[in-house]
Amino acid sequence: MPTISYHDAVNEALERMDDLGYERGAGVDLANHGPMGAEALAMLRHEGEVAGWVERYRVAMPHHEPPAARFALDPADESSWRPALGAFERAGDWERLFVRELADAPWRDVLARWWPRLLPGLFAGLTHGLIRTAHAVRGLYGAADGKPASAQLTELARGLAYWAARYTALPGQARLRGTYDLAGAIAALPRVPGDGGPMNPGVAHGRLARLAELPGYREALDAPAVDHAPRLLSEMTTHFSDVYLSHDEVFPVPLIHGVTAPAAVRLVLPHLPAGQYEPTLAALWQVHTALLLAFTTSRRGEGTGAWRRELPEDPPSWDELGGRAVEHGDEHVLKFTEACRREYALRPDPRFRAAVLAAQRRIARLGA
Repeated sequence: MPTISYHDAVNEALERMDDLGYERGAGVDLANHGPMGAEALAMLRHEGEVAGWVERYRVAMPHHEPPAARFALDPADESSWRPALGAFERAGDWERLFVRELADAPWRDVLARWWPRLLPGLFAGLTHGLIRTAHAVRGLYGAADGKPASAQLTELARGLAYWAARYTALPGQARLRGTYDLAGAIAALPRVPGDGGPMNPGVAHGRLARLAELPGYREALDAPAVDHAPRLLSEMTTHFSDVYLSHDEVFPVPLIHGVTAPAAVRLVLPHLPAGQYEPTLAALWQVHTALLLAFTTSRRGEGTGAWRRELPEDPPSWDELGGRAVEHGDEHVLKFTEACRREYALRPDPRFRAAVLAAQRRIARLGA
């Protein structure tokens, strides 16, 4: 039995990582995964391992300095905050705005007010604005006595601030007005063949820059039919587990977000007005379309059952997979394992377990 509770473990982790900036890496801008990884680790029922993991994470890669606030943003004045969307140099201003918002109103009210404003920029930081926000929300709605700790409110402010500062609007607008189910929409999307070189983040970045010009992109935005939100989220996590399994030729991290982004939305959706469900699902599909076109050059084994080679005859239990994720240590593996375990509980499809095994094999261990 754990000797520390989920909330104590997460709050302590947030305090230990309070000095880390929004991004990390020398010469690159990678999202700070510390708060998300620590929260996922606690959800995997390894609360006692969180403190040690935080110390390992802190030294694995240098983090940038926390951004300083410069000019105040007025949340009541659209001409004040809208031009600052996607301006990473304003991240400190965004954090100050959300800290102020959360001090003046219940966090659910702040979330509902800003969600539709930020939703068109869902691709922010490869969806890490959304995912960090969702992990923060999960910590808040289970707070003891309904009174969130200040560290939890600050973390929600930072999740929203990172989303706003890295806000990335994809071209066009998805509306879910088609006739395809999700599997059909994925199958119908043409892929752009590669030039024979490795499909890496640099190549994908170039494709993202000309996304609107890629064959099939605009047609895909309206391809799926609207569906009941929880069911469509399960379709997304299931079929993008299949996509992940089918593309071992791709750098092993980006396609994980085809699963973790909708799994993150599931954490937040109960706290949003019902009118936000369909726009959120449409924005997720647009992100999925971008991921497929940017990172894949063919369908390979998608939808064929080729993924079964990743699953042994006697597959490990979810508790064992969680233990392996803790030992592995990589933050993406922790988040992916937790998300797939949670999604499997709702829809017990073997592709979730197979995808976790694949990720634990393909992704380098923390500090390696």
